[in-house]
Amino acid sequence: MSSSPNPAAVPGVTSRPGAVALLDTEPPADVARWAAEQREALRAVVAERGAVLVRGLNLSDADQVGGVFRRLAGGELMSEREAFAARQSYPGGVYSSTTWPANQPMCMHHELSYTLEFPGLMMLACLSAPTQQGATAVADAPTVLQALPPELVKRFEQEGWLLTRSYNDEIGASFAEAFGTDDKAIIENYCRINAIDFAWQSDGTLHTRQRRSAIVRHPVTGERCWFNQIAFLNQWTLAEEVREYLVDVYGEDGLPFNTRYGDGDPIGEDVVQILNETYEAHTAREPWQAGDLLLVDNIRTAHSREPYEGTREVLVGLAGPVRLTDCSPTIEVSDQ
Repeated sequence: MSSSPNPAAVPGVTSRPGAVALLDTEPPADVARWAAEQREALRAVVAERGAVLVRGLNLSDADQVGGVFRRLAGGELMSEREAFAARQSYPGGVYSSTTWPANQPMCMHHELSYTLEFPGLMMLACLSAPTQQGATAVADAPTVLQALPPELVKRFEQEGWLLTRSYNDEIGASFAEAFGTDDKAIIENYCRINAIDFAWQSDGTLHTRQRRSAIVRHPVTGERCWFNQIAFLNQWTLAEEVREYLVDVYGEDGLPFNTRYGDGDPIGEDVVQILNETYEAHTAREPWQAGDLLLVDNIRTAHSREPYEGTREVLVGLAGPVRLTDCSPTIEVSDQ
């Protein structure tokens, strides 16, 4: 995040307990120009508060949203790699929100926190708001870290966390979707460069393991942040009937994705419950309205998605690439 004007200089930003900071604005005649003019001020609000929802822009289509995203990013948007579920892609680096059942929540996580280069800034635009729930909620990562049991934090600090993936064509992203190619040589080279252990199975599917730091320091503020997807990608976060089905079909070692302690030990249901309850205790949310824009500091702030009813269309842009090595990881990054 860039250092920029004091957020107090941005008129109209309000906040209340349990809600995301909100900026109400009049619809500009040229929303892309408005975004360019307000970029530094908005980025300052995000740096100060972790996230801000801008209301009143009347965002309505992918081309318009892409123009706004690129101006707020100050350049080109990042391409997604290692996606855990499919997205629709639009020109210029804009994506749909992740394909996920509407009746299932997506619990708190940091986007692409299992990669070696991840976005420092997430931008989300709502084109169609659901009739019930469906908010993109947020939680402050330094606060969550402080609230977690010290012994649990210590173990993850010393060991990191392990993400295991078994790619298939039925559940989650296929390896071609995740890596942007079905060329095995290119995928293998990517894995080697990015500290991912890989093994091709006899049926042609791909299994990977990667060990990452669970705690990082924010590259600008130096704050220690609980930064990972340990709970979100763990089997115990899935709805019981979904988990039982996947275990029955694929076995625990063949689940599309799962997380473990950094030494490979399984993470118990009780631990996942503690993580999710701690997130929930520190969650802020604001229901989407069509046309809204949400900016999130992806390192300082975790985000989630509530289950919902109705039609929900949210577009996503990733910007401000940050290397894990610039965030003081507590373990040496390695494959397992």
